[in-house]
Amino acid sequence: MTERLEDIAAAMMAKGQGLLAADESTATIGKRFDTIGLASSETSRRDYREMLFRADEAMKSHISGVILYEETLFQTAADGTPFVDIIRAAGAVPGIKVDTGAKPMAKFPGETITEGLDGLADRLKSYYEAGARFAKWRGVIAVSDTLPTFGSVKANAQALARYAALCQEAGIVPIVEPEVLMDGTPGDHSIERSAEVTEETLRIVFAELADARVSLEGMILKPSMVIDGKKARKASVEQVAERTVAVLKRTVPSAVPGIAFLSGGQSTEEATAHLSAMIAGYDLPWAMTFSYGRALQTEALNAWQGKAENVAAGQRAFTHRARMCGLAAQGGWKKDLEKAA
Repeated sequence: MTERLEDIAAAMMAKGQGLLAADESTATIGKRFDTIGLASSETSRRDYREMLFRADEAMKSHISGVILYEETLFQTAADGTPFVDIIRAAGAVPGIKVDTGAKPMAKFPGETITEGLDGLADRLKSYYEAGARFAKWRGVIAVSDTLPTFGSVKANAQALARYAALCQEAGIVPIVEPEVLMDGTPGDHSIERSAEVTEETLRIVFAELADARVSLEGMILKPSMVIDGKKARKASVEQVAERTVAVLKRTVPSAVPGIAFLSGGQSTEEATAHLSAMIAGYDLPWAMTFSYGRALQTEALNAWQGKAENVAAGQRAFTHRARMCGLAAQGGWKKDLEKAA
């Protein structure tokens, strides 16, 4: 029987669970490993991700899906078990990052366009056969007093829409990720400016999705939270929650089954607190959860340190963070729960 996009999306948005973004490129995970003095190799990357995927309590109780990098989608654990099978056995949905990165946009100084549409239809077929049931594409929106330009937002929105349509034709749920940067250049914009840019961006994205005939019921939105720039951090948790929900209610149709936030440069605790405040404080027309990378993994990476004898410690750290995010996805996270860990 053919899997329905709506059912896959519903599984990804299971209550109290969220998405583990383990789709770091080889270059990005190399930088993460540098922080613990570990050389990046196919084996070390495999060992790290196996540690996460085999953390049974975290995966079975708090993780509904895992975004993989292409290498990892086709990779096996040390005992030869495909990672996709380990993820499925935990009850989570395997997914895949399909864009090839944001590149400088010609004639648009300081702005980027995400590439990867060439050959995507054929790649999606192979990803589906390998077990992927959702995909992710990230568009990057720079923020300053003069950026973004309409042209760059429009181009990135069109790419997101084309990608989403190709995914749905392949039986894969698209995660549509327009990230409004908080840590770009100069990175000192206010929360008001962030709200303005996020609202404009989402309006354009959903217009392009409509033009591309993308089924809203068969997609997930992965937006950034409305938050001030990294060099101008003043907004409270309550302000971030209020601004983010207001923008989303103005722009995101209720037909969208779920919103899975990126952490986007926030600290682990900030990303958890902001998500919990939104879910606890507001009546929302969509399911909401997390789709975190660094905010789920940093503590586990630091506990692991690339050493086999630290695998259990790394898994405990990952499980704790996944539990905290799971509570946030139900509006039940509290700061004192961190201290009690």
